[in-house]
Amino acid sequence: MTTHAHATSEYVPEHTPRLNWAEHAPEVYKAVARLDAAANKGVEPVLAELVKIRASQLNHCAFCLDMHTKDALAAGESVQRIVQLSAWEESRHFYTEREIAAIELTEAITVLTDGFVPDEVFEKAAKHFDETELTHLIASINVINVWNRFAVSTRMVPGHYTPGSH
Repeated sequence: MTTHAHATSEYVPEHTPRLNWAEHAPEVYKAVARLDAAANKGVEPVLAELVKIRASQLNHCAFCLDMHTKDALAAGESVQRIVQLSAWEESRHFYTEREIAAIELTEAITVLTDGFVPDEVFEKAAKHFDETELTHLIASINVINVWNRFAVSTRMVPGHYTPGSH
């Protein structure tokens, strides 16, 4: 039996957060939280979590990965689909066409260094979401990117989040 001691918190020291941005800029934090709540009103909870997990994977945001994988599980998502999300292109059979369209849009919006969001990605998403749903999905993708950037730049420490605590 193989043990993975390196994967447990007792063997891996936590990094030190740089600062508590929510404490030092509470109005900014509250504004992002309000924007997040408004954006997510138009996106199904499980789909919203898949999008947040995928953006957080791309942005290497451990804090948000910890939070949103726990929230996805609490919302009824399976461990298998969460695990396979980082390799969704090879694991398409785990996801619906609608979810794949949302994941592709998430990647296109998150990784803007590849250029603009391609027309074919946008058009595919538009086939699966009406204009209001698509607008909320785009907003949700953009907001998780804001959260990721705050968490990564301030080195928020993952592992302490409990679903329902935010």
